[in-house]
Amino acid sequence: MNENITKRYELLADKVIAGLKSRNMSGYYAATKEEALKKALELIPEESTVTMGGAMSAHEIGLVDALKEGNYLFIDRDQESDKRAAMLKAYSADVFLSSVNAMTEDGVLINIDGNANRVSAIAQGPKKVIFIVGINKICNDVDSAMKRARNVAAPINAQRFGLNTPCAKTGSCMNCKSPDTICCQFLITRYSKHADRIHVILVNDNLGF
Repeated sequence: MNENITKRYELLADKVIAGLKSRNMSGYYAATKEEALKKALELIPEESTVTMGGAMSAHEIGLVDALKEGNYLFIDRDQESDKRAAMLKAYSADVFLSSVNAMTEDGVLINIDGNANRVSAIAQGPKKVIFIVGINKICNDVDSAMKRARNVAAPINAQRFGLNTPCAKTGSCMNCKSPDTICCQFLITRYSKHADRIHVILVNDNLGF
């Protein structure tokens, strides 16, 4: 990657991490996917119960495979016959993995959900929440972050799930009330009441959607 671009992202990460700290959340910068994986595993003690929302970023850095192969109790909802029961286990898990649909330069996290299992676990339940966030998801402010979540992340997710929503056909949010909509709940995380609960690993790479 161009040295000037890398420097810009490092400075941007410093700003985001300072913003997270002011919101009682912890931030880390990883220059590569490998560094991100190492930091994530440092934050997850062995023998921990770990589960996740639909975080493609965790797959992309190799974290899901590492947890499955390591000394962890990883709850894979996709392998469970009762997916609702598997999702409910998230609330008592030691660690919940996620990404964000977007986040601001001063550390506000934006997430949209269809079933609410992801946003509800982020808001309350698991002892620790670890976000894997590509540098591509950082936006200037809450308004631009919300626009990214609705006009970039939501249409792509609707398309990859094969949903019959207007955004899957147009590529843009139509503010729909379709039965297939995945924009049912919006969570803005601007502060954490509990120190050492929310951790954000910023990765100098394009991850997720």
